[in-house]
Amino acid sequence: MAERLPLQGRRVTEVLATSTGGVGTHVRSVLPALLAAGADARVAGPAATEDLFTFTATGAAFDPVEISAGMAPAADARAVAALRRATAGSDLVHAHGLRAGLVAAAARRLGRARSRPLVLTLHNALPEGGGALRRVLRLAERATIRGADVVLAASGDLAENAWRQGARDVRVAPVSAPPLPPPGRTAADVRAELGVAEGRPLVVAVGRLHPQKGYDVLLDAARRWTGDPRLPVPPLVAVAGDGPLHDELARRIADEQLPVRLLGRRSEVADLLAAADLCVLPSRWEARSLTAQEALRSGTPLVATRTGGLPELLGDGAELVPVGDAAALAEAVTALLADPGRARRLAEAGTRRAAEWPDEAATARQLVAVYREVLGPPGAGVP
Repeated sequence: MAERLPLQGRRVTEVLATSTGGVGTHVRSVLPALLAAGADARVAGPAATEDLFTFTATGAAFDPVEISAGMAPAADARAVAALRRATAGSDLVHAHGLRAGLVAAAARRLGRARSRPLVLTLHNALPEGGGALRRVLRLAERATIRGADVVLAASGDLAENAWRQGARDVRVAPVSAPPLPPPGRTAADVRAELGVAEGRPLVVAVGRLHPQKGYDVLLDAARRWTGDPRLPVPPLVAVAGDGPLHDELARRIADEQLPVRLLGRRSEVADLLAAADLCVLPSRWEARSLTAQEALRSGTPLVATRTGGLPELLGDGAELVPVGDAAALAEAVTALLADPGRARRLAEAGTRRAAEWPDEAATARQLVAVYREVLGPPGAGVP
């Protein structure tokens, strides 16, 4: 008799809050492996995430549950009630991120399936700062982490924090970027579309226009490039992404006449990276940045900040600078653009580093193994 699939007959629900980037991409990438393992896989989250990531195209089901990115008690109460209904027949719930975890933990606590396993993946750290909101977020973080049966952390620093918060079981579970498709256009065509003249360097940044991403520091650095004798023509910085800081950044670019273009959300990241002389990641914090992974796999030299999980992810495959240091960022970028041989060696080191990472399939296999462990063998009841 053929061996049963490891998750055969098990209903698994992936839960996420509002997402336009890494979390939604990750959830979308693991669904095929869950389905192949025999799971009845479902996703619960805001309807806009289904519109953006098309989870149902994998064969998974989708239940709209409006979990916002911010704290909103009335909306959260509605989300808890909706998630209770959506997960009523689930054998295991996996929440991605603190907001989804908070709602999932409350739904389990208030529902009938209190023994149903809850897995929580931590993708991001709490934003820096103080005040009442910070204290509320800290309390919510601790309650959510303690309410999970297993905490999966996207980086070592997140794992250490989870242990400090009282987690019962913590494991580092790297989030792998799905492979990019081959570039669809030549570098010359992309540069022409962006208005980059021959001989002018092109620097690319990819990510949501959000305070975490440090684009204010990138603009400070771009102002420093103008007039540097090592760069006869200052590079054009092309930023692919949308988000709440768009208007503020656009005003500053116009007022200061900075050599920066905001491209909006773009799907052809492979084209942009292939056309770029350099990629920058000025974030204040990252776990396993999908952009960083994409840049190294594409062979594009990367300058990133020394924060969160980036040092352990990138090793010597990228140039690392202190968080918030515009002068250091400007110097690193200028030095690489002025020395093509050095930039080429950095790109080669990045390609070697990327070859060491677990791929998307390995990430999915690890997740299937965790579910199987928590649920027990096929045919076993929910703990």
